[in-house]
Amino acid sequence: MRLPGLLSFPLTPFTPADTVDLSAFADHVERQIAAGPAAIFVACGTGEFTALSGDEYRAVVTAALRVARGRLPVIAGCGGGPRAAAEFARTADAAGADGLLLLPPYLVSSTPAGLLGHVRYVAERSRLPITVYQRANAVLDPAAAVALLDIPTVTGIKDGRGDVDQMLRLVTSIRRSGHPRAAEFEFFNGLPTAELSALAYRAIGVSGYSSAVLCFAPDIATAFYRAIRDGDTETQQLLLAEFYLPFAALRDQVPGYAVALVKAGARLSGLDLGRVRPPLVDPSPEHVAQLREILGRGRAALATIGDPETPPVDRPVVVS
Repeated sequence: MRLPGLLSFPLTPFTPADTVDLSAFADHVERQIAAGPAAIFVACGTGEFTALSGDEYRAVVTAALRVARGRLPVIAGCGGGPRAAAEFARTADAAGADGLLLLPPYLVSSTPAGLLGHVRYVAERSRLPITVYQRANAVLDPAAAVALLDIPTVTGIKDGRGDVDQMLRLVTSIRRSGHPRAAEFEFFNGLPTAELSALAYRAIGVSGYSSAVLCFAPDIATAFYRAIRDGDTETQQLLLAEFYLPFAALRDQVPGYAVALVKAGARLSGLDLGRVRPPLVDPSPEHVAQLREILGRGRAALATIGDPETPPVDRPVVVS
């Protein structure tokens, strides 16, 4: 499965009664698809995977597939301990998902070889393509990364650590391994507000990235992606200065704002997706006001560069 370009990670909406709002979710996913991402990743970090019950997870994945109707790949998050991750993987497969994002193992730390064993454990119990999420306690070294090529269903690595030097070592080790799958193996940037590091990752051969901003300001997110793709330095710098850097500074003020602030942004943009579930906390009124001002600055900057074109991302080639 090729996943070039911009990737969407939809939020999971909750009602005031603390149930998943599948109607709002369907609307949200439809709006995300209209923005033209290469794929959507549901029930992942931005989608509050760890806050969902098994039944809610099944409902969210099923709803996303129903809305997508085969227009683009739908990838489902799975995680926890090895048996829990394998069970989520089976649920996603039964629902018809196109692939999995394997989140870091629950709580425990290990070695790169131990992480490789965790990936193998889940892969042996699912037929779906797997992207391994490197973040927190899930850290690969070049040897473990190359060994992933021997697991036929592992198709890529999402990096959420932000260590460009380490990521360069993984990319180079895989690409120069001589393995028959080396050229097709995928890498993408999964840092919070990945736009800040998009140029650095592009320089080491990682052009695709996830965009939380796409969830609440698709006009800004797609314009920035186009600027990166086309080498439009002026637009990149304008949007970084007026929107992305202020947004990231606000996001960094409270742990968990990488999700909670995005939900608040969706509400400000006309789509109420409810509150976050604990242990995340909703933004304070003062921070919501700051977010409103940052959105205004971003859209004012966008207006100076002309009308955005239609969705900018090439559709992926899906390989069964």
